[in-house]
Amino acid sequence: MSQKTYEATVTAPVNIAVIKYWGKRNSALILPTNSSLSVTLSQDHLSTRTTIRALPELAKDRLWLNGVEEDIGASKRLVNCITTARTLRAELERKLAQDGQAAEPLSTWALHVCSENNFPTAAGLASSASGYAALVSALGALFGLQQSTSELSRVARVGSGSACRSMFGGFVAWQAGVAADGHDSLAVQVAGRQHWPSLQALILVASDKKKAISSTTGMQTTVETSDLFAERVRAVVPARMEAMQRAIAERDFGAFAEITMRDSNQFHAVCLDTFPPIAYMNDVSRSIVSLVHAFNAARGRVAAAYTFDAGPNAVIYALADDMRDLVELMTFCFPRDDATLAAAFYPDSFQIFDSPDQAGQRLTCPDVAQLAEAVGKFPPGSVRRIIHTEVGDGPRVLSASESLLNAAGMPKHAKE
Repeated sequence: MSQKTYEATVTAPVNIAVIKYWGKRNSALILPTNSSLSVTLSQDHLSTRTTIRALPELAKDRLWLNGVEEDIGASKRLVNCITTARTLRAELERKLAQDGQAAEPLSTWALHVCSENNFPTAAGLASSASGYAALVSALGALFGLQQSTSELSRVARVGSGSACRSMFGGFVAWQAGVAADGHDSLAVQVAGRQHWPSLQALILVASDKKKAISSTTGMQTTVETSDLFAERVRAVVPARMEAMQRAIAERDFGAFAEITMRDSNQFHAVCLDTFPPIAYMNDVSRSIVSLVHAFNAARGRVAAAYTFDAGPNAVIYALADDMRDLVELMTFCFPRDDATLAAAFYPDSFQIFDSPDQAGQRLTCPDVAQLAEAVGKFPPGSVRRIIHTEVGDGPRVLSASESLLNAAGMPKHAKE
């Protein structure tokens, strides 16, 4: 019996699409009807950490999510990801054996998988994307897989479509592909995280509850019932993919912002064109949309851009020079409730304020102050928290000291 510990710990990021993925041409393989493009956000603020250990003496595969054991066999997608990675490892073991090199048969050993998010699960913040990207990255590191990141993104795609984009940092395109077997449906990096260092994001969490209609269910209904969806796939998305990649290459924020907002609007229009209609945004979401447009009008240019995935939470992109005024406006108009600590409501990672208690109390720019006074304050707690972040890197392999499993291979943070 091997005495060496075979384990890998990885963190993976959240990504937020600016050209939305919605609809599958093959549900089993998770092949999309259209290409999509996203921005990877910093893992310093939003990430999933996953540890996987392989041991021959383990009785069976086991899974813990945020400290709670789950039935690992209940998720066909999860099983498919692990099975695919094991197949790739088995191929590597055979190749090494043919070359006369010894390799432990990790492909046959049971696995303990432990995963934790540092943000609410299933609340419109792409937890499945970071979760499956962390899983596949950890499997790749544990098994010593030799596939490229784009090739491994196909494995992540089988778990959650948007997870393939979280395999890279910076700006990432998921190419829809045309092949029936999905070999050409994978992620590629459009630009690295350092390409546009002044681009930042502000996430307004309007709800941290699990959404009523899952993305999987929603998009299938859209494909079957929406007339608007077909035109989006045929003509709109291809043109926007080209325009967005050009805007990113040229760091043209005005173009980037307009395309981002228009695509978010059309995505939700398609959801409303679904029958029965699907409404992921709520009244707070729509108020944020109006406030961003008012902020841009006060600026006299497009200085901020909203986007909403399948949920009510807003992601607002802006350049660093405009972000201070945007944060002041949003924290003023959407005050925290008394039960929420100031540091929890807006963790001031970029030192916008001198102290957490100043959030919502200061309006530096006269035009923004005038706008804020005209709009007024929404009921406290309408926005549950605000996360300020920036463009981030792809999955990180961590040291053994950052493992989520103890010496016995069990979760360090298990919940009863």
